[in-house]
Amino acid sequence: MRRPLGTAALLLLVGAVLALLGAGNAQAAGYRYWSFWEGDGGKGWTYATQGPSVVRPDDGAVQGFRFSVSEDSQDSAQPRRAPDFGAVCADTPAKDGRKRVALVVDPGTAADAPDGEKPPALRTACAQVAPDASTAEALASVAKPLRYDGSAMLCAISGYPRSGCGEQTGDGGSEETTEADGDRDDAAAPGGHGSGSDSSGGGPSAGVLTGVGAVLLLGVAAVFQARRRR
Repeated sequence: MRRPLGTAALLLLVGAVLALLGAGNAQAAGYRYWSFWEGDGGKGWTYATQGPSVVRPDDGAVQGFRFSVSEDSQDSAQPRRAPDFGAVCADTPAKDGRKRVALVVDPGTAADAPDGEKPPALRTACAQVAPDASTAEALASVAKPLRYDGSAMLCAISGYPRSGCGEQTGDGGSEETTEADGDRDDAAAPGGHGSGSDSSGGGPSAGVLTGVGAVLLLGVAAVFQARRRR
């Protein structure tokens, strides 16, 4: 009976680990949304910590938007064009009393598009706006129509996508987020600057963890029992 007990304990332990891994994958869910980025002095993109209606970029700044599906801000896709102010605004001469803001609008790939929609081509634009204009105002001057939800979350740029706003995708079902633009941060739900994750959708629930822990304890107990009988 020693070997069967040892084998049973081993199977229990393996089963518990597999259950934990499976639970994590089943609970994970992504969000489809426009994330907001800021050019980092020619070094690349930095995920914005405030919404575009709050940020008031300086003259010469580069701001980016990317539509994609991601679980949180850590894996959110960046715009696929480098933040190059000189290239974007080369044909827009400076003007007194106005500032220039380079914008990169990347609608993402077909894999990220909602059902029945095709993403338009990536585009850049040089917005020339008032010195105190926000990024949202700069975007509105070159990429209408914009669509927002009731909490001021940016839902669509130039009419894309036609519907939806930060909806959850994958195993977690579908739901809209209602986070206010101005209160967004990296720990928030989509759009949280920009964009982030819902704390209830990123991993196994407390109940699942408790159940797996119980199975692990049973497995350990069986191992000790088997050793005592040897």
